[in-house]
Amino acid sequence: MHSELLYQLALTLVPNIGDVHAKVLVQQFGDAASIFKAKQSSLEKIEGIGEVRAKSIKSFNDFHLAETELRFIEKYKITPLFLTDETYPKRLLNCYDSPTLLFFKGSADLNASKILAIVGTRSNTDYGKQFTEKLVHDLAAQNITVISGLAFGIDAIAHKAALKNNLPTIGVVGHGLNKIYPSQHAALAKEMIAAGGGILTEFFHNTQPDKHNFPLRNRIVAGMSDATILVETATKGGSMITAKLADAYNRDVFAVPGRTTDKTSSGCNHLIKYNKAILLTDADELLDVMGWKETKAKAKKQRELFIELSPEEENILQLLQGKETLHIDEINAASGLSSSTVAAAILNLELQGVVQTQPGKMYKLV
Repeated sequence: MHSELLYQLALTLVPNIGDVHAKVLVQQFGDAASIFKAKQSSLEKIEGIGEVRAKSIKSFNDFHLAETELRFIEKYKITPLFLTDETYPKRLLNCYDSPTLLFFKGSADLNASKILAIVGTRSNTDYGKQFTEKLVHDLAAQNITVISGLAFGIDAIAHKAALKNNLPTIGVVGHGLNKIYPSQHAALAKEMIAAGGGILTEFFHNTQPDKHNFPLRNRIVAGMSDATILVETATKGGSMITAKLADAYNRDVFAVPGRTTDKTSSGCNHLIKYNKAILLTDADELLDVMGWKETKAKAKKQRELFIELSPEEENILQLLQGKETLHIDEINAASGLSSSTVAAAILNLELQGVVQTQPGKMYKLV
């Protein structure tokens, strides 16, 4: 296990090998160790790798850096999450640039059935604070996991509101786990971990909170979540980047409207105006759009008694049994059916009230 983890750590350090290349290599070879043990000629043949990247892998000799990180992981009981691990956030796997390796301190389920990102300005108003607190309070009965960036302002308010309402909350940070940035949130981070949430990063432990790390952090926030909510933001900033990424990942984006004269709401108003976000005024609207309202047991029982399914529909139904959700790519691969047949069968199942579409091309049984 330690040997494979060492190779996983090393893979993230190889020059010219980014997350997209790493994913291609893992799909080809199965694990990190096999990538390093492969012949250069075999590596060169892989689409997107070529001679330069193959040489980078074969000439890599900084394993001591991976060993240092491994010692930190063991000492502080950090959970490493490689992209092939069962506990790796599955929603991220549907993002083309998903991190090769993540580091997690905490106990939250990173594949919980409902994950919501709440982000916004560091310079929030009372309006933004009150809206965030009420929204999280009104969602408490839904067992939603709240994710944000542990920054000042709306991020911290969302984390604290989740704690107050006994919801797990995860902070994604743009630095290593040897510190918390901002330092004023160190106690908040500890409370989040103790309450069944956690702190997540893709950076080695000694990585500083440099400015260019935060857009990378934002893609994890957007990619891990079923939907992203912007409470207050200017037209430029990290929250707008998160919204753009969420949209690119085919996730729902919500924005809370504000007065046209308020700079802190200008970004939200802009997204709503140009149909880049759904206008959000309360928790009930969110639950409606996301399909998170509970369905009546009686209707489900009637469906079970009277529905007739084709063999293709039965196939897909069996795949979804016992699963929270499945991505369309997983259904296509596991069913053995053509993508057009799967699409037609799923549509019919939706029309019959058997299957429900979730954000990000995910499907679940009703």
